[in-house]
Amino acid sequence: MNNHLVLEVGTALIIISLAALIANKLNFSIIPFLIIFGMIVGPHAPVIGVLDFTFIKSNEIITFFGRIGVLFLLFYLGLEFSVGKLVRSGKSIAIGGSIYILINFSLGLIYAFLMGFSVLEVLIIAGIITISSSAIVAKVIVDLKRTANPETELILGIIMFEDIFLAVYLSIISGLVLGDATSVFGVAKSIFIAFGYMILFFVIARTCTKHLNKLLNITSNEIFIIVIFACLFFIAGFSETIHVAEAIGALLLGLVFSETEHSERIEKMVIPFRDFFGATFFFSFGLSIDPFTLGGAVWLALGAVVITIIGNFAAGMIAGRKAGLSHKASSNIGLTIVSRGEFSIIVANIGMAGGLASVLKPFSALYVLILAILGPLLTKESKKLYTFLNGIFKWKTEEPQQLKKKAN
Repeated sequence: MNNHLVLEVGTALIIISLAALIANKLNFSIIPFLIIFGMIVGPHAPVIGVLDFTFIKSNEIITFFGRIGVLFLLFYLGLEFSVGKLVRSGKSIAIGGSIYILINFSLGLIYAFLMGFSVLEVLIIAGIITISSSAIVAKVIVDLKRTANPETELILGIIMFEDIFLAVYLSIISGLVLGDATSVFGVAKSIFIAFGYMILFFVIARTCTKHLNKLLNITSNEIFIIVIFACLFFIAGFSETIHVAEAIGALLLGLVFSETEHSERIEKMVIPFRDFFGATFFFSFGLSIDPFTLGGAVWLALGAVVITIIGNFAAGMIAGRKAGLSHKASSNIGLTIVSRGEFSIIVANIGMAGGLASVLKPFSALYVLILAILGPLLTKESKKLYTFLNGIFKWKTEEPQQLKKKAN
């Protein structure tokens, strides 16, 4: 066992603290600073005395802390919403999610094809470009206090819709790239499991609230938080075993607990863990990127970034308007879910495991890095961007009542 493991983790936390202090001083999102600081250190960094900035021996525990951070981010986001609202918005979510996937996936296919990649590489790149980062989106929504915004409900729905698509897509692409047998039955099974799993949680939230209230009626804060965390980690872990992302499992559990009378108590207890472990996730993400390998994929990544921003904005506008939201709220959708992250890296890793073009790894890393930095910035400045674009397109300002009539 590494005698300096605790010191390595402590060093990582000091670096995370510095990133947080700088971000706070500049009044900017902490996410880009955490990723960049993570990139600066890592395997290519020096060892200075007892301070090991490579974080090789402690990488596994830092990465695990990061995974916990994603769970808390999505769990908290689920607590902020009502299952009833999401169920009532089922049609809008299905339409909005389909529009989002169709536009982004199509642009990814066209872009990769024009860049001269093979069929399998085209499918990998399209997958990388299509899926947004639920962790970054959740963090930005919470940091900017937008959980009560009218468009956030649809954003949450699109995140869950993406997970169904991802479960199916990973099943298909793994079979094609890695040579496993992929049947129509297998794909249908993936869709059924992912969709059925989500429906199960909605049913539990709507029918078992009384039982949950009794179960969670625990006076001791110590026992209460142990029970909550036990449920969170078990459900997240179980979700992974049936090929539903563990983060989505955490989100669904948060939605269930949001219906109970203990939701506010849970929120207050979760916030410190969400902030601590969430910061660790973005730092560990930066650690996984080697800046010296990114040069050969610069132009390819920049082109993908441009079409992603355009595609996301268009998809957000169309999906939002279809759901009866204003132009301003609709523009916020595309600008909020533009970030790419953990899921894009997963898709890229399948391509690398299948022996496809070596450029896929630096491309995905640089593409994700740029959008992980630009995403929070675009979300924060969404009001200014909307004002600028409204000056060009002259969108009409509609009252909520008018929009509700259109939606009905």
